[in-house]
Amino acid sequence: MIKIIVDSTQNLSDDYLAKHDIRVAPIAIQFGEESYQEDIDIDRDMFYSKIEELGIIPKTSQPTPAAYAEFYRELSQEGHQILVIAITSKHSGTYDSATLAKTMVPEADVEVFDSKSISLGTGWMVVEAVEGVEAGRTRKQIIDRLAWIRENSYLVITPATLKYLQMSGRVGALKGALASLLNVNPIIYLEDGALEAQESIRTRGKSIDRLFEYMKEKIGITDPVNMAVIHARAPDEGHAMVDRVKLEFNLNELLVEDLVASLAVHGGPGILGLFGYRV
Repeated sequence: MIKIIVDSTQNLSDDYLAKHDIRVAPIAIQFGEESYQEDIDIDRDMFYSKIEELGIIPKTSQPTPAAYAEFYRELSQEGHQILVIAITSKHSGTYDSATLAKTMVPEADVEVFDSKSISLGTGWMVVEAVEGVEAGRTRKQIIDRLAWIRENSYLVITPATLKYLQMSGRVGALKGALASLLNVNPIIYLEDGALEAQESIRTRGKSIDRLFEYMKEKIGITDPVNMAVIHARAPDEGHAMVDRVKLEFNLNELLVEDLVASLAVHGGPGILGLFGYRV
């Protein structure tokens, strides 16, 4: 049987991961000398409270090769093929860790797939992989499907505040302060696995409108689509986006989740995003 391994950025629910026996290699989140494993000994409430308490943005690091090797060894001994689905290699060393771990367990039959996506972008690929396994498809057939999704899917996000980007050094203090004063919201696109801020839009409402405009440009409103609504501690805005997605797209299936801490670290609470692809 094919078994799936993911990292903790894929944003699927614990219930889903447990139901399908998916192994999770956690991202490390480090506040100074204190290191935590995402969703093991730090949850999102603790993550945000520590940022406010300490006034610092934590550092994150990819799962170690040893963490993957442990999973490879376990699943190989049980006679399984293994498929690893990793966060984009453009922003994390997770793909490299999973690949290096193959040399540590040469007897394991492992393929590592670079999703070139984040959050529920990667999460949707995991869902499709699970469906492929349950349908009896080969690992190559599943990877071919994931590669098609990778090339034909789109993700766009906007943060509510530049505070976290300032604290993490992603924007300068003066530039961030001016942008916040003017209520400017960056629009960040995922292109070939890399997140790029290419627009700045006045007001929160118009920035949300732009997310929808972009997705309509890319996936249309007539073909059936799979989509995701992503929010960071913004359930009311997230629910409003869900209602709008159902109204404005020919929706096949929808995933909705609160953004994982290891990704929210750069944009903070209030991030909103859309992911989608034609079925």
